[in-house]
Amino acid sequence: MTDTQRRQLMLAGAALAAAPLSAPLAQGAYPNRQLRILVGAAPGGLSDAYARLFAEQFTARFNLPAVVENRPGASGIIATEAMLKAPPDGYTLLSTTTGMLWQTRVLYRRLPFDLAKDIAPITVFPSGPLVLAVQEKTGVRNLAELTEFVKRQPTTMGSYAVASYPHVLAETLNREFGGKVQSIQYKGEGPMWVEMGTGTLTMAVGSYQAFATVRDKGIRPIAATGQYRSPKLPDVPTLIEQGLKAPIARLEGGLALSANSAVPVEILELLSRVAVEGNDTPRARALRENFAIPDATKGRADALRMWREDAVQWIREVEALGVKLD
Repeated sequence: MTDTQRRQLMLAGAALAAAPLSAPLAQGAYPNRQLRILVGAAPGGLSDAYARLFAEQFTARFNLPAVVENRPGASGIIATEAMLKAPPDGYTLLSTTTGMLWQTRVLYRRLPFDLAKDIAPITVFPSGPLVLAVQEKTGVRNLAELTEFVKRQPTTMGSYAVASYPHVLAETLNREFGGKVQSIQYKGEGPMWVEMGTGTLTMAVGSYQAFATVRDKGIRPIAATGQYRSPKLPDVPTLIEQGLKAPIARLEGGLALSANSAVPVEILELLSRVAVEGNDTPRARALRENFAIPDATKGRADALRMWREDAVQWIREVEALGVKLD
């Protein structure tokens, strides 16, 4: 057997070994080069953490490099536009909040793309219960005290993106309770929590891990978002438990990994399986532990369900608030 034949036989064996994951792409060459993941936020938040986790999973699976590029600004619009301008070949992905991909559709009258048609979900990584925190100096200890506080005086709410959970919660406090809350938009969670730590902001909502970086700087957690309490803050009740009836109390988003909708479905499915199969790696488990996230990603089928069902609820809620940003 010649060296050439021997190499061909080895390559064939490697292809067979990978068949369970990539059988639909057996006739193609994907992937065969570097993957690029654009993050619509600054480093330090959950969308950035998930992007770096997936980059490691991609490299481990295919022995190919994957780089993460943070493109913060314009509430994710800059990163989204950059992703959509790249060739739709599956080598440029986007990591951002579901809020950016869903609610932004109705917050802006003019966008350089169509979020309802141009974006295809790969998977949605869960955020787990988020933390609503306030400055201890406010004296606020629960939701009831917060609603009274925001009615009495102008208050600032840190938000890591337009149409994000804190943005919608701030507008809900204004609508439901006559609050005087102004949303301050940041380029991701990291910068937002830094401002909370300096006392610049009155309150903020975000992931447990990011909150934990400043919790010893006079910051008090007063509520968890979603259907259940944070595993890291078992004594902090949810907004639902504290009586908030508005839809935002029960709505949950996530961190979406997505691509141009022109990318072949087989590639989207392949990348989704990479994420799901990486759920139980030590790195993935550590990320969920640090951010107090009990659940793992369920893959593309669940992401498509969220696009059909959850997105509609979020969009309806933002439309009801009547907020426009252009």
